[in-house]
Amino acid sequence: MIHIPLLAWATVVGLPLFWMAISAFKNDKEIIDDPFSLPSRLHWDNFARAWSQASIGRYTLNTLVVVSGALVLTMTLGAMAAYILGRFEFRGRKLVYYGFAASMTFPIFLALVPLFLVASNLHLVGTLYGLILIYAAYALPFTIFFLTPFFADLPHEYAEAARIDGAGEIGIFVRIMVPLARPGLVSVAIFNFLGLWNQYLLPIVLMPDEKQFVLSQGLAALAVNQGYQSDWSALFAGLTIAVVPVLAVYLFSHRTIQSGLTAGGLR
Repeated sequence: MIHIPLLAWATVVGLPLFWMAISAFKNDKEIIDDPFSLPSRLHWDNFARAWSQASIGRYTLNTLVVVSGALVLTMTLGAMAAYILGRFEFRGRKLVYYGFAASMTFPIFLALVPLFLVASNLHLVGTLYGLILIYAAYALPFTIFFLTPFFADLPHEYAEAARIDGAGEIGIFVRIMVPLARPGLVSVAIFNFLGLWNQYLLPIVLMPDEKQFVLSQGLAALAVNQGYQSDWSALFAGLTIAVVPVLAVYLFSHRTIQSGLTAGGLR
């Protein structure tokens, strides 16, 4: 019986995506006259128009740069912090860990004004590297909260054997602990990628330069511009371009996410 509500939910989620995809291959007349019909022929020029004229290509490149940089920074710093919090005993360790956990509940809306002021004083507003740093800071609490139990419950015997062989803490972390924590690292990286790729609130406040818009900002601007121009086919093509990377990442990695979450649950 549980498959019935799951099937209903899949239909609710899947039908709009399917409608968006088929509309991306129609012309404007077909979209207006019969929005739920299949296209008479595939209009691939919609994607070329959205990619070049609507600047979706530039927005996608900006998003790849920002998300990739933030992901590398977040996973590097998050893994190191989680390793320290999970493997070492020191005064205030739990306070630091629960501080990161508590920060996940803080509404981002309340931080926008002070965040903008700090970023403006540091000359980070309107720059891709500034957005990378802020994205990384935004994703760090979740990363540390999720990874700390993984590192805490990894076998201590491997680390002790490495110390006997003369390995330092950095070598133990890089060569032993990181490979052992791979399921958790991959799962967190995928979650962070999906969250940062779809981020809209932070860039809309911190990225006023249209030439450096990320994809979420570009799609919002495209929706307004193409709505006035009645170029609905380019709008649906742009939306499809934005959705495809997220769907591809999830389809190719959903088993990895499940295995990482299962491993975390067992721990």
